[in-house]
Amino acid sequence: MAKESMKAREVKRQKLVDKYSEKREALKAAGDYVALQKLPKNSCPVRLRNRCKLTGRPRGYMRQFGISRVLFRDMALFGKIPGITKSSW
Repeated sequence: MAKESMKAREVKRQKLVDKYSEKREALKAAGDYVALQKLPKNSCPVRLRNRCKLTGRPRGYMRQFGISRVLFRDMALFGKIPGITKSSW
């Protein structure tokens, strides 16, 4: 599991991205790059990192489910994800 501080940092970044998204788009359209640089660094969506919603694991993230591959496998085996079954032939 990731540290709580890492998970909290990602949540904080997401809030900043949401807050400044409209302003950032307007400044880009106007070509005002000086004002764009004065916005907070963490308001840039490039700085976001996809993390598992439950454990905070940054690698092996599955976008469709929002969780890591490790957690996905465990949940799928126990039947906690609807419509997902382990394949066998």
